[in-house]
Amino acid sequence: MNCLDLIMQRKSVRVYEDKEVSEEIKDKILSAAFQAPTAGNMMMYSIIEIDDQSIKNKLVKTCDNQTMIGKAPLLLLFLADFQRWMDYVEASGGEKFNKENNFEKYIPKEGDMFLAINDALIAAQTAVLAAEELGLGSCYIGDIMENFEIHKELFNLPKYVLPITMLCIGYPTEQQKNRTMRRRYFTKNMIVHKNIYQKPSVEEFRTMDKEIAEKDSPVFLAGCHNQAIHMYKRKITSNFMTEMNRSVRAMIDSWLKS
Repeated sequence: MNCLDLIMQRKSVRVYEDKEVSEEIKDKILSAAFQAPTAGNMMMYSIIEIDDQSIKNKLVKTCDNQTMIGKAPLLLLFLADFQRWMDYVEASGGEKFNKENNFEKYIPKEGDMFLAINDALIAAQTAVLAAEELGLGSCYIGDIMENFEIHKELFNLPKYVLPITMLCIGYPTEQQKNRTMRRRYFTKNMIVHKNIYQKPSVEEFRTMDKEIAEKDSPVFLAGCHNQAIHMYKRKITSNFMTEMNRSVRAMIDSWLKS
């Protein structure tokens, strides 16, 4: 199967066979992640492999009670990491260099944080494709961005390291292999713009809703008449999103605080 086929057929896998991921397969996945593009070739990310079951069990609770986290044969936490560069510069005589060149000590800022986040996410997606090629399935856990203070202590994270995403990886069950992929809601015309951004019209949204209803017969939460209001109720205004916003603010404050 070529790369395009992998991309088009890939779906989130949340149930895994009771089968270990060998060290050889892990090394292949991680080696692929290391080949991911990074800003300035600086590799501003780190990866923690979590195999301690007690930590997995804690993460089930801190990441919105997602039981698959505790059952995933391979669990990888991707971190935005600018700390390693700060430590590298210091170990290489950065303080002396600053004095000799009349530079002030560099304090990482928002741009460094966003570049590190990009690096971490690109590495994670590269790992996803490598796992898919090797016959494994995966599922992203964005909820690792919640409960920052707990996760910071749990993983001994220094100042310029942030938890950005987590991957559950394992061999999919037959049910998961045969599960129908979810339909993407927004059309290509809504996502791909030419030269400038163009907001979809109300009529385009209504046409999309009509097509979804005709093809998929979707089931919405009580009181919700379409996908927008369903997701608004289920996710955007949820308690876990309130916590994620609070936690991300805490991450930013921790990074920028002098």
